[in-house]
Amino acid sequence: MTTITTTLQRFDSRLWGYHFPVPTAIANNFIEGQNKRVICDVNGRHKIQCALMSGKEGFFILINKALVKKLGLVLNENVQLTLEKDHSEFGHEVPFSFEALLEQDLEGKHYFYQLTIGKQRTLIYLVSKVKNIDSQINKGMAILDHLKMVKGALDFKMLNQTIKEYNQRSKFQ
Repeated sequence: MTTITTTLQRFDSRLWGYHFPVPTAIANNFIEGQNKRVICDVNGRHKIQCALMSGKEGFFILINKALVKKLGLVLNENVQLTLEKDHSEFGHEVPFSFEALLEQDLEGKHYFYQLTIGKQRTLIYLVSKVKNIDSQINKGMAILDHLKMVKGALDFKMLNQTIKEYNQRSKFQ
């Protein structure tokens, strides 16, 4: 575990927003091959699972606007980050509901595990951002059915349509 003092910064970009710069020497201590995942504790108040990203200026950790607001962070003010290596399988907590679906749907599980770790993490995030357990199950089933339908060739536009269809069906049950 390593604690550093850095500042909240903002990129002048439509793609990237708020971030914390991380010195290269510190970042290199956490990078193992392609795995750049860390658990970052912000000011001892909130832990996030994230990646050490690299850019022209060095390494940084992205933070979303909602969390900046929730934690009352201010641009250019000092922030204390405590970093530790994230050794979890996906670099993101997997909801129990989705784990159960993967155990029950072997074909869906097969296609899920054929995806890149980044795509797996994105799908897990889609399920975990829904707080209602029934909605998590509904979204998880839509994801696994989509993967089976496209034989693992994930298409996010089609997936969104499948999720909408599942949401419509659940309203009538």
